[in-house]
Amino acid sequence: MINGSTRVVGVIGDPVDHTASPAMHNAAFKDLGLDYIYVAFRVGNAELSEAVKGMRALNMAGMNVTVPHKKAVMAYLDVISPEARAIGAVNTIVNKDGKLIGHNTDAFGFTKSVDLEGTFKEWPQTVVLLGAGGAARAVLFALLQRPEVERIHLINRTLVRGELLANEMDSEGRVYTGSMSDSEWAEVGLLINSTSVGLFPDVTSLPLRDASVIRPDMLVVDIIYKPLQTQLMLKAGECGATAMNGLGMLVWQGVRAFELWTGVIPRSEIMISAALENMK
Repeated sequence: MINGSTRVVGVIGDPVDHTASPAMHNAAFKDLGLDYIYVAFRVGNAELSEAVKGMRALNMAGMNVTVPHKKAVMAYLDVISPEARAIGAVNTIVNKDGKLIGHNTDAFGFTKSVDLEGTFKEWPQTVVLLGAGGAARAVLFALLQRPEVERIHLINRTLVRGELLANEMDSEGRVYTGSMSDSEWAEVGLLINSTSVGLFPDVTSLPLRDASVIRPDMLVVDIIYKPLQTQLMLKAGECGATAMNGLGMLVWQGVRAFELWTGVIPRSEIMISAALENMK
């Protein structure tokens, strides 16, 4: 029951009509009996600063931030967490007594989902990351936190953009850009798609030029969750490889954001169930 003491959280982005976050968070609030409600707000680039001011003026408890605002929103916040600053993007805002604090929970969500759903006991030494956009920043940050990962091949449609990201985030010489040889592909244990290629409604597109590089002993992670099985995942299955989608990353970044807002850790299974039901 919404009343005068109900705390409001939500998500800002453009578009937001596709998001499963309201269903996911509201199910968790109900499960825990917390007096919160989560709402999606479509906010264009021109309205971003006013939206953040509105959040402060309305004393909202917090906010998620999705594309295209994860980087631009940082200019309007009071404090940026060290992790969000290192990634260069904010996906979660916490209103602490009128002070707006920017966090990034995407890297946590990615790592947690792979740890739980992945098929290896230790992270592989060699990883391929497709893409150099906003999502890639969080994934790359997460990979660089794993000492087992010694070599990351960053492949992007625009080579210069990939090089810029590698130079910005890698100080240890672990990230490589450009094309790969067959022998280098043979060493890859984890392939990650962080691009939007294959996202609904473009479900027939493949982010790889040649799917034959996928091997049976490789884990393929597509951070897309609509559809739940992408073309890349289908190709991985045909090659005998294990594939996972981005639903786990979505849920676990949400779990961490929920905790930052409320101080309570929600049940992940409740959020997964609500997200899946929403996607039907």
